[in-house]
Amino acid sequence: MAEPRFLLDTNICIYILSDAHAPAALAVEAQAKGSVVSSTIVLAEVLRGVPESHADGRLVVERFFRLVEPLPFDAAAAEAYARLPFRRARLDRLIAAQALAAGLTLITNNERDFADIPDLKLENWTL
Repeated sequence: MAEPRFLLDTNICIYILSDAHAPAALAVEAQAKGSVVSSTIVLAEVLRGVPESHADGRLVVERFFRLVEPLPFDAAAAEAYARLPFRRARLDRLIAAQALAAGLTLITNNERDFADIPDLKLENWTL
């Protein structure tokens, strides 16, 4: 299994879950197994959008996150977060900190939300 290289932001996971044939889904499939991961923060955001009563939706999310493993938010990510410029979008900042701490490229459709973060590598797989 390959080392992680890419971290999927919440919006990318939602695109893939909504349309398995979307460009982002095809881009994930083209990567080596294990090179694309996500975040426990992203998992929390996605689960928050699926009502507990919607068992089929929950099952789809669980299957997806078995393929795109969510990285835990660790001490290195916490330190990276503490160094970031302050903005109100705290969950985005936590996800960016994880990408920075792990040396991963953040895959997002919201590049502007992360433009002020030095050294953060970004790619948009929805194009």
